[in-house]
Amino acid sequence: MYTRLKDIPVYEFRATQLDAGHFNHVQVALKKLGDSIRFPIPKLKHLDLILEKEAWIIVDHVLNDIPVAAWTDFQADHRDNLHQPIQCRLQLYHANADLILARTLEAMEMLLGEQLAELAPDARDDTASVLPFREQKP
Repeated sequence: MYTRLKDIPVYEFRATQLDAGHFNHVQVALKKLGDSIRFPIPKLKHLDLILEKEAWIIVDHVLNDIPVAAWTDFQADHRDNLHQPIQCRLQLYHANADLILARTLEAMEMLLGEQLAELAPDARDDTASVLPFREQKP
């Protein structure tokens, strides 16, 4: 579990929202792949993304995993829908951190999709069958 978010001063706090698709995809991945997922962000040489239930953290692994940005405080309790955006808090630890947020979310979607596909290669089979209803006798 990543614990350095409270050790480093925050440059800026923002109230924001995450697309429901991103949030749902991460929740499925955390259930299937483990409680903490870490992967390098493509084309951002020394940045990694750590996904946990309580926070998604972009860290600089060259600088001893100092946070660059983090999404925290997800307002998903008592959620009765799967399509509406999730309110959360974005913590920026670097003045230019907001420049990599969109790229990080795109990379996250791609990498999680690949990891989940490897886990269940037959799950994406396009053939499906429908079971008929049994006829009810009067």
